[in-house]
Amino acid sequence: MTEERPRVASRPWACYCPAMPKLLQDQTALVTGASSGIGFAVAEALAEAGASVVVNYVSHGEDAERLAAGIREAGGRALAAKADVSDEGEVQRLFRDAIAQFGTIDILFANAGLQRDAAFAEMTLADWRKVIDVNLTGQFLCCREGVREFRRRGPRPQVSKALGKIVCMSSVHEVIPWAGHVNYAASKGGIMLMMKSLAQEVAQHRIRVNAIAPGAIRTPINRVAWETPEAEAELLRLIPYGRIGEPQDVAKAALWLASDESDYVTGTTLFVDGGMTLYPAFREGG
Repeated sequence: MTEERPRVASRPWACYCPAMPKLLQDQTALVTGASSGIGFAVAEALAEAGASVVVNYVSHGEDAERLAAGIREAGGRALAAKADVSDEGEVQRLFRDAIAQFGTIDILFANAGLQRDAAFAEMTLADWRKVIDVNLTGQFLCCREGVREFRRRGPRPQVSKALGKIVCMSSVHEVIPWAGHVNYAASKGGIMLMMKSLAQEVAQHRIRVNAIAPGAIRTPINRVAWETPEAEAELLRLIPYGRIGEPQDVAKAALWLASDESDYVTGTTLFVDGGMTLYPAFREGG
């Protein structure tokens, strides 16, 4: 299941450029939660790099279909596929459909996630479970199916040095505590150690597993934090680099981690946060 959030307009499809290096030519990527925000931008970037893309969604299906159609119109290959990542049966069906369409999967970008914020004493068990089920269990289910498919299919050295690549969507809140968002922070902390433990286990099979931890990114889910000048100024106090991130900042990192350019990188979290994890309040001595 993806974040429940407003729709996001696509970039113009003129962004496809034949001269771009096709780092992912003849590979297939599955991007969960790709109907808006970061997932949408990542699916675009992977398609531009030559990958066939499975655009997963659970809501805003029209945006996922529009993205897939745009990729196809630009000469790429894409499939929009609905599935709730917290449901084991739906995840298995998603992978079966993707493999039936494209033959295999080489890259998994496990992005789907949501928030259900509340003060700890008022947080309901339902809200705790929902966030853990989607953000953490959903990644477990997708990563498990990805590993199974990589090992079933075997190596394809003509397209990738690795047997398969997994990129997990984490957050700066895998390391920064976040009062009022205990369920979300717990899910991201869990993703961090799940990713590292999985990377340790499957590296011998030449499967690379990494994570991206964004800071403040300009997406609809956090619109309240940047849509007014006052809110943006307050947010920028937490970002030493002096700007809010864009979905394309994360997409570029995802492309690198999915490509052979990062072939010796596994078990690491790449922070894309403008320095938010540098604890900027201590610049003046705390």
